[in-house]
Amino acid sequence: MKEKVAKEVKSGNRIAILSTCSDPWGGSEELWARSIPHLQEKGFEITLLKKKIHFEHPKIQDLKKMNVHFIELDSAPQGSWLGMVKKGWNQLRYPKRDIASVRFGHFIQKHKPALSIIAQGNNFDGLHFAKVCSETQTPYIIICQKAIDYLWPRAEDRQWMQKTFVHAKRCIFVSPQNQVLTEEQFGFRFSNAQTIGNPLKIKPEVLPYPSTDTGFHLACVGRLFVAEKGQDILLRILTKKKWQERNLKITFIGDGKDSAGLKALADLLNVKSVVFSGFKNDIKAVWKEHHALILPSRNEGLPLVIIEAMAAGRMVISTNVGGNINLIEEGKTGFIGDATVESLDSALERAWDSRTRWKQMGIEAYECIKIYIPEFPELEFAEAVSSICNE
Repeated sequence: MKEKVAKEVKSGNRIAILSTCSDPWGGSEELWARSIPHLQEKGFEITLLKKKIHFEHPKIQDLKKMNVHFIELDSAPQGSWLGMVKKGWNQLRYPKRDIASVRFGHFIQKHKPALSIIAQGNNFDGLHFAKVCSETQTPYIIICQKAIDYLWPRAEDRQWMQKTFVHAKRCIFVSPQNQVLTEEQFGFRFSNAQTIGNPLKIKPEVLPYPSTDTGFHLACVGRLFVAEKGQDILLRILTKKKWQERNLKITFIGDGKDSAGLKALADLLNVKSVVFSGFKNDIKAVWKEHHALILPSRNEGLPLVIIEAMAAGRMVISTNVGGNINLIEEGKTGFIGDATVESLDSALERAWDSRTRWKQMGIEAYECIKIYIPEFPELEFAEAVSSICNE
């Protein structure tokens, strides 16, 4: 099993971070990752646990340089005789738990961390790990990055999930809307909740506005995953004759499981005004070439791509999900629609009618972000973690 075993340090100095993100790296991991240097300065030792750790990823390489320890919870080599025997034995001993939860429990019992951070991509996809902490009387906090209005807990899980939230030292939400939706899904108000936004990847700065001589260029930045990001909605909008006749181009920036499907859909619908450019690491370079962001998401937390676009002086066209409505003021810093072809098309139409104001709207978006988003939310997170450990 690939792991760097934690040194024998005092349990009061050890913090375990369990990330449920299945991708090599995700936006949901930025908050806790940025907090690590600040926690280490306070004397804490960090262990990261994930089902699968992509050790070649630059972000993981950065954590290695910071002497973070790693444990893979689903790391038995495929076809490994010993791995299959261990998996079968654990399934017999713990028939109602997945192997990752069992291994996390073993880690908790052996190393007894002062605090476990359960970093979720949604609002209850990692609660089974938090339940392990609750059962072993290990202090824990829960990060909820996103709540989905149509994704509710199963009836048979509601009771133990409610208790898991209640017993947490803190439940961190990235937007007030996600907290409210989670409360409505579970039927009680949280007394242990705190809102902390995600950190910016770029320093707020109004970047030079690109020339419009070759038309207007929108960037659609995000993982190519239609169930959440809704890029298919945008492609259907662009089949309309009015958009085919206008000098508007859209660049899809990102990779994901639906990359081939979206390209095939664009070909099928004969949409000529889009480009698939893949993942771009240099976000400033993106905004030096594009006039605005368009984000047709079906669900979100508090999207980093919106925050970064506004911080770069770009207005935003997006959907009324997650914390978007707190960031985007209709007609002033952007335009809001629902995640449907008709509604988002109407928002894009309003934006097109105001295209001569996009530059000024971007400046107002920048001013909004400076007020709304703290420059270093990771410091606030590190302080919250530290204060809980010191209780």
